Amino acid sequence: MAENVLAVKTCKGKKKILIVDDYLPTRRLIIDALNQTELYEISEAENGEEALRIFATDNFELVISDIMMPGMSGMELLNRIKEKNSSTAVIMITGNPTTDLTVNAIKKGAVDFLTKPFDIDDLLYKVDIHLREKAILANNEEEESRIVEQKKILDRTAHISKQSYIYDSIEDSPLNNDAIFEKIAELALKLVDGEVCAILFFDERDNEFHPKIVKGESAELYANSMYNPALKMIFNDVIERKEAIIFNSNEHLEIAPSIICSPLMIRNSILGILSIRKKKNREIFSKNDLHHILSLTKRASLNLENKILYESIYSNIMDTLKSLISSVQARDHYTEEHSVRVTDLSIKIATAMSCSRQEIESIRIAGILHDVGKIAVPDSILLKPDKLTPEEYNVIKNHPTIGENILKPVMLLEKERKIIEYHHERWDGLGYPTGIAGKEIPFLARILTVADSYDAMTSDRPYRLGMSLEKAISEMNYNKNKQFDGDVVEAFIKILT
Repeated sequence: MAENVLAVKTCKGKKKILIVDDYLPTRRLIIDALNQTELYEISEAENGEEALRIFATDNFELVISDIMMPGMSGMELLNRIKEKNSSTAVIMITGNPTTDLTVNAIKKGAVDFLTKPFDIDDLLYKVDIHLREKAILANNEEEESRIVEQKKILDRTAHISKQSYIYDSIEDSPLNNDAIFEKIAELALKLVDGEVCAILFFDERDNEFHPKIVKGESAELYANSMYNPALKMIFNDVIERKEAIIFNSNEHLEIAPSIICSPLMIRNSILGILSIRKKKNREIFSKNDLHHILSLTKRASLNLENKILYESIYSNIMDTLKSLISSVQARDHYTEEHSVRVTDLSIKIATAMSCSRQEIESIRIAGILHDVGKIAVPDSILLKPDKLTPEEYNVIKNHPTIGENILKPVMLLEKERKIIEYHHERWDGLGYPTGIAGKEIPFLARILTVADSYDAMTSDRPYRLGMSLEKAISEMNYNKNKQFDGDVVEAFIKILT
């Protein structure tokens, strides 16, 4: 058990602090840091139960407690402390901060958080500032103190919730850039109670601003911004500073009394600006409003930058891979037509089976590229007009592995290369190249297998005619849960019929 009270020199006026953590090195780190001054009398406990026993014997101005502890958790300890003395300030320590955890702890009475590993200067600052706040509140009447504390909790919770809302909303934005701009403008209006929000692109060559998205009332203000000298002056100021500003004025009521403008940056270059005007007859924008808009534009700028970078890399990779496919298709026109049909059928099956947008995009790419490995198949085999010998067929059977190897260096296509590698596997384990079976085969590969096999069955080849629709459906039904995933076959047949 830890010592209840450290051997520190006590004197009148020292602030009493209780440190609670089951990990001794962390406790010692905090205690040593606080002992740099002679302002504090420090006690320590290694778990929640011990902390409560110590807390019952003395009045502590501040408790610093870990959240994850054996037995009584830090959150439970926080509740018990607040039941015994609601005026005690509590700082929580966590190695895994989350928005829900933070909001919940603040609602229950925590004044702040320290995230492991924490900076000693940050620790000392937070201890000092919260003890000062506590001292100021102690000089007020009890009711006033309660109101102030409640307002602090509500303000802090609202701030955290808004930051989380910004992050989650931007992260969930669709891939289409126009839709992202629409989302940004809608978010800005909600966050700061705006009347009208505009995103304008900046043309550096002619120093002009061109509206991309305008939402809300008074949209004509931004449509004519190039003719409004006062508004353009604000925009130019944002471009020059590369930082967000609040503009409050009674002299330009057509654009104010309150407006926020923030830059949208892509790799330190100005893409444009976000401008939002406060609703009429409302208070002017606050620093918190500016902070929220700045967080929104920074998060949006990063999201756009990532998408632009991804799209550029993705486009270059796909162009390279399509050139490889073209070299195969130039040798064998059947491969080109087959890939188009298989891709179309695979997308229809994936859609019917309620696959996500990302899964449908993956199977679209895999469908286009699924025979890229045939680039390594000699013309004497690939273009042979007669039925293949067993030896020649074994050469053909290498194409899924070759295709997977071609895509292996492309990290962006990890899911797609697995679809390509396994699209000739069978549900019963008798397929190739690895012989995996059942649900070991990736779901999207099972979809591609059905589409690929159906098209192969119904297509004319030099050595045989394709099957009729009825014959192909009968063959697919016969091979349910043998060659094919039965659920995929059933979904496919519904599409065909």
